[in-house]
Amino acid sequence: MEWIGIVVIILLGLAALLLEILVLPGGVVGITGTLFIVAGIILAYVRMGATAGTITLVATVLFIIFIIIMMFRKKTWKRVMLEDNITGKMNVIDESKISVGMTGIAVSRLAPAGKGKFNNEIEEVHSSHGFIDVGKEIIITKIEGNKIIVKLK
Repeated sequence: MEWIGIVVIILLGLAALLLEILVLPGGVVGITGTLFIVAGIILAYVRMGATAGTITLVATVLFIIFIIIMMFRKKTWKRVMLEDNITGKMNVIDESKISVGMTGIAVSRLAPAGKGKFNNEIEEVHSSHGFIDVGKEIIITKIEGNKIIVKLK
């Protein structure tokens, strides 16, 4: 019956270590898991004797090595990893359609970023002077790389 308790403590520690690696980085869960594993091995030495403690230690170390080897296999990470591709794009500005001095309308609230419509083209814009409400007339004051700066007209 004592073996079951020791095995449960060690398995809880291993589960906490896996949780630390896969889900909850930060150290607290990993340290707790390590303490559970060490406590299980010490309990085996204290309650069951030196031979049983050594068997528990060796079995735990071999099991941890097995888990590490399985984690380094490519197929293991394929099952865990997200495989979606990002299809979004940055605000690419077509200089032939958008230029400084153009006027348009705020399609969304600029707080301070939002959407503006210029010549039937909707672009992501940034307000240079605070918030601008929907439907207000705006003017392009500056284009910096992929960022369009606007103000109220």
